[in-house]
Parts: sequence; C-alpha cells; structure tokens
Amino acid sequence: MLRCCRAAAAIAAGCAPGSPRGRRGLAMAKSKFEYVRDFEADDTVLPNCWIVVRLDGRNFHRFSEQHEFKKPNDDRALHLMTKCAQTVMQELEDIAIAYGQSDEYSFVFKKKSRWFKRRASKFMTHVVSQFSSSYVFYWKDYFKDQQLLYPPGFDGRIVLYPSNQNLKDYLSWRQADCHINNLYNTVFWMLVQRGGLTPVQAQERLRGTLAGDKNEILFSEFNINYNNEPLMYRKGTVLIWQKVNEVITKKIKLPKEEEEKEVEVTRTKTKVVPLHCDIIGDQFWEEYPEILAEDS
Repeated sequence: MLRCCRAAAAIAAGCAPGSPRGRRGLAMAKSKFEYVRDFEADDTVLPNCWIVVRLDGRNFHRFSEQHEFKKPNDDRALHLMTKCAQTVMQELEDIAIAYGQSDEYSFVFKKKSRWFKRRASKFMTHVVSQFSSSYVFYWKDYFKDQQLLYPPGFDGRIVLYPSNQNLKDYLSWRQADCHINNLYNTVFWMLVQRGGLTPVQAQERLRGTLAGDKNEILFSEFNINYNNEPLMYRKGTVLIWQKVNEVITKKIKLPKEEEEKEVEVTRTKTKVVPLHCDIIGDQFWEEYPEILAEDS
C-alpha cells in the first residue's frame, strides 16, 4: 500500500515510476518524520494459543437505568447484545465460538488464526469498534419506543489460553458467573418489586445467603422455581457456526415456457446460530467437536 502511494506521488509530480526522475522522486518520498514508527510496540500475541477478546459495557448500570431496562432481565437488551455479537462473528470469520451474558461477550479466535498478523491491538479494536457501532445501529430494532439518549461505551481485553482445557475452563467460568449473578438479581428484584423491600433492605436480606437460600426465598415467598426460568437468563448465550438449510423463492424460466415461474430452492448456508445451553459439562463439546479441532 505504501509503495502504491509513493508511486502515485511520483506520477502526481509528473514522473513515471520507471524513469530516472521517477526513481529519484520515490527516494525523496521517504519522509524524515518516518522514524516515529520505531516507537510502535510489537504486540504480536503468542502462536498456537486461543485468543479471547472479552468486552464489557462501560458504566452499564447507569446506562440501563437511563434507558429503563426491565429488571432483572430485559429481553430487548439481551437480544441486541447477541445481534451485535453475531455481526462481529460475520465480519471476523476466524472466531470459533462466542459466549455472552448481561453486558459482556467473549469472542474466541482460532489457535492458528493469522488475522491482523496476530496483533493484539488489532484484534481488540476491531471487535470492540464493530460491536459498539452495531449496538447503536441496531438499537431501534429492539428498543422501538425507547430513544437512545447517548452513545454506549464498551471496553475490551485480550487473554491467551494455550490449551483446549484452559479455554473450556474460561468459558465455564463465565457461565458459572452468569448463574451466580442471575440468581442473585432474580431474588433481589423479586424482593423489591413484589416483596415491597427497598434496594438497601433487599441487599441486607441477601447478605451471606447461599444458592440454596436464594432458591428457597424464590419458591416459598414468590412461588418461583428458579430452574424454570428461561435458559437465556440462567445459561447465557453461546454463538457457534452451523450449516442451516434456507428455503428461498426464485423466478426461473423453464424450457418451452413463455413466462417465468416461482420455485422454491433449498440452499445450505453457514450461519452464526445462538444456543442457550450448558457448556460446563462434556455434552456440548462432544456434540460440537469441530469448535476445538486443530484444523477448524
């Protein structure tokens, strides 16, 4: 690209790149200021490691209050997050799997990915910028009656995992975190919305309680079996690539026919599909072994 720019500069100066004057023009095009490039740090990540980019909403507690998110879970917000994550995966196809809950999403790039020459800054900025712009772009599709009051912010980080087990444990950690947070929030908001407690009183009521205690409060006081809550709330969202059959209608002109006819055609496409399932146990990984395959 730089070479093309220099050639263009030479042509603009009236010099053909192959001419003596053109060659002098190319040599002169090297600016004395280019030494500043030497200050750029080499942020190439280690080879043969899973590259995980995790992004989180910045100050989303305030953002959710300002935009009147439903508590404890807002389907609109969760589906919007998943739509943005799908967009990221479709743009950066080297992502093998993604996992999201609440205001965070983790994107796992393949161990052998050569995207962006494995520069950490490129991975992180591409993911965060694509996700953030998608959040604003698709907002109106999910929050039809709620105006976006100000642009949301997301921060990102990169972590490398050398083994498949390390990666599986990372994703298990995030799903366990989803369960812990959602159980607490479900009980907390039931105590506030239906139990008549203030947020401070609800927080004090739950101080020191274990999972069994929270389940008991939900069942005995609000007749809620936590295990019957939607899987999206309890398990989060897993995004994987799957081959999907799509039926489309096409107009074709058959032999010996004067007019076109509409016919249904089935096509197989690879799409990003959301799942709400357990990824801590072995069943998921046995069902989708291609995710961790070395040649995937």
